[in-house]
Amino acid sequence: MLKFAIALVFLLMLTSLATGAGFLLRDGGASRRLLVSLKLRVACALVLLALLFYGFYYGGLS
Repeated sequence: MLKFAIALVFLLMLTSLATGAGFLLRDGGASRRLLVSLKLRVACALVLLALLFYGFYYGGLS
């Protein structure tokens, strides 16, 4: 279950990265959508780090 959650968050990060790149190319960085995409990617990265720390600390990923 933990590995599935980690994979899901990683895929969300990749999706946010791709949409952010699309917004940058389409809007030239002048829209708010690029900032929202960045915020989502940072939040996903924090969740991913928390899941990894949890998994290693409690032995779920060893």
